[in-house]
Amino acid sequence: MAILVAFFTSQSTDAENKSQVNTDENHTAIERNPDNASHQLDNMMVRIAEIEIDSSHVAEYTAILKTEAEASIRLEPGVISIFPMSLKQDPTQIKLVEIYKDKEAYQSHLQSPHFKHYKTSTLHMVKSLKLVEMEALDKASMAKIFLKMK
Repeated sequence: MAILVAFFTSQSTDAENKSQVNTDENHTAIERNPDNASHQLDNMMVRIAEIEIDSSHVAEYTAILKTEAEASIRLEPGVISIFPMSLKQDPTQIKLVEIYKDKEAYQSHLQSPHFKHYKTSTLHMVKSLKLVEMEALDKASMAKIFLKMK
């Protein structure tokens, strides 16, 4: 799953550059046989978080969320994606596509300092939260999506 993490990291340190070599090797293996990547996705956890933010806190909430999402992708190998979005017509409505390597990666994410900071800092801003568990209908195609980002 390291392949997917690298695409969402904008800055590289020396340690991350070493990790990039592994990512490139995994990427090449998937390019050779992308259909085999689907077995790696069997334990993946995918969800959509639907969050309503108090209108007086949208800017502050968004800043904290961006920081948390970036740290999660950069620091946690099991976090494949935390992709926050808002509805164009209503910025109080936030949706996140969350993809984790597996349930263990998700549980680890919940214990991370950046996630705990996000939760405690934004709790009073959130009017509602709904977590929707998802299942990929075509896992082979899902793996191929990330190849387009190379």
